[in-house]
Parts: sequence; C-alpha cells; structure tokens
Amino acid sequence: MTGSPFIDSIRQHLRLNQYSYQTEKVYLYWIRNFIRYFEYEHPQNLTEADVVAYLSYLANSKNVAINTQKQALNAISYLYKHIIGNPLGKLKGLTKSKKPKRLPVVFTKPEVVAILKQLKGESLLIGHLLYGGGLRISEALRIRIKDIDLESSSLTIRASKGDKDRVTIISDVTLPYLSKQINKVSELYAKWQNSISWNGVHLPKALGIKYPQAHFSFGWQFLFPSTTFPPDLITGTRRGFHRHPRTFGKRLNHAIKMANISKHATSHAFRHSFATHLLEDGYDIRTVQELLGHKNVETTQIYTHVMNKGANAVKSPLDSL
Repeated sequence: MTGSPFIDSIRQHLRLNQYSYQTEKVYLYWIRNFIRYFEYEHPQNLTEADVVAYLSYLANSKNVAINTQKQALNAISYLYKHIIGNPLGKLKGLTKSKKPKRLPVVFTKPEVVAILKQLKGESLLIGHLLYGGGLRISEALRIRIKDIDLESSSLTIRASKGDKDRVTIISDVTLPYLSKQINKVSELYAKWQNSISWNGVHLPKALGIKYPQAHFSFGWQFLFPSTTFPPDLITGTRRGFHRHPRTFGKRLNHAIKMANISKHATSHAFRHSFATHLLEDGYDIRTVQELLGHKNVETTQIYTHVMNKGANAVKSPLDSL
C-alpha cells in the first residue's frame, strides 16, 4: 500500500496532531494490516462486527499478546474516530487475547559488569544510563542537555510512555562520563553556531512555533546528537536529531557476544535488570515503580517473579537433604 493517498492522509493527520514517529509507524502498520485482512476493502465500508472479527483473528489465529491486540485496537479506533469520523462502540463479542506475558530477560550483576566492559565511548554511557537509571533506549537517546542535573545526580525523562514526565537517578559512576559527553556536545554546538546552514535542533510537538529561538538553545541540544540532519516530518527543514537506536543495538549485541553471555537480550534487559537488582537490594517496590514510570504497581511486580527464580529465591528441598 505504498503511496496510497488514504494512508498518506492518515500519516499527515498523525503528524499535524504531533503524534510521535514511533506511534505513527505502529498505527500505520496495524491500519494497513487491517485493510489487507479485508482484501483492501475501504474501512468506511466495514462494520464494527468486522473490527471484532479482525481483533478476534489476532487473538485466536495469530496468538498475539494482549498488549499487541490493544495496540491494534488503538490504531483502528484512531482510524474510525479521527479519519472516518465514525467512532467505534463497545465491540460486543470481541475475543480478548489471553497469551501469557513472558518473564523479562534479566542480567546478573556480574553479567552487567562484563557487558559494560565491552562497550566504549557513547555506547558505554548509554549502557550506564539504561542500567543505572532504568531508562528505555528511546528515553536515553532523547535526553536533552537541559534535563540533566549533575549537582543532584538526577535526570528528567520527558514525554515518556503515556506522555508523562518522571525523574530518575544518575549513578555516581556515570557522572564523569556524562560530563565528558556534555563537553563534547558543547564543542559540536560551537561549530554548528558558526555554520550559516544550521537550522538548530528538532523540537517536540509545536514548541518551535511558540519558541522559535529554542531551536538554537544549547539546553535543547540532544546529549547523543546524530551526525546527520534529517528533515522535519512536518516542515521538511533539516534540523539536528538524536542517534538511531539501531546503532547502539548493534554494539550491544556485539558486547553481549564478546562477554560470552548466551541470553537472548535487547537493550531493554538493562531496564529489567535495574528494577530487579533494586528490589533484590531491598528498595521499596513503590520507589522502583516511580523510577521506572509505571502507571500501576502491578506492572512493576513482574520483577518480583524474576527475583523468586534467581539465586535469592526459596531454596529447593533437595538442598536440605
């Protein structure tokens, strides 16, 4: 459906309403998939029963996780409410996915040390932030200079999952690496200011319209700036952006391999490890919940299940024989 005027109109609507690029990709994926399921029938000709049939198909035939089914529902709901102009109702008869959630992959503390030893430069600092502060990779790459407080060893995460802000911690071990990276960005910033072709940095939502000079402020620069200047999704103006997560992903995979760790893990395993290790060290689950930015404590409780399967768990009766 590449080049479809209908899909292009949805993309434009998402961008004009300041949805994130990640949300745009996810919504368009599920809307395309929904249309393909009904052999390219236009959605305005489909009924709520058809939506129920599609979502039930995902649960019954594709065996998707409940969160994946919810993601598809959110995309289709957006389509009918904002594009078609006919919001969905209660979707009677919907089969909800019951695929159980898997326990997260967690590194042991020695494994974290081994992996970090294999990382260098910016990748090492990113690893520090993921494990030391419980960040998602997207959150780490979106850090702006203004959101770092070296004096209080704290970091403000802006517009994270659920479009909420939170404050997390910076490890004392990380502080010198962080200072070095800020100095590096400062040197780059001085070079950019001397370039007549520099249009500043990309700003979230419509902030650039309200505060046009913020594009050129040092505080708004990314901690991990990209070496390229991609065009703004709405205006097309080329501005500074942050590094792509794929770059760190490749380096992390290599580091895991070099550390002789066989676990199939992504950068998110650092965040899982952060939470698990804090709980193992006796920190209150509510504190960990706030640091992670979880809306419900039930989400954080998954890490207690991980703890109960590790070295600190209940001992096997075989050990007492």
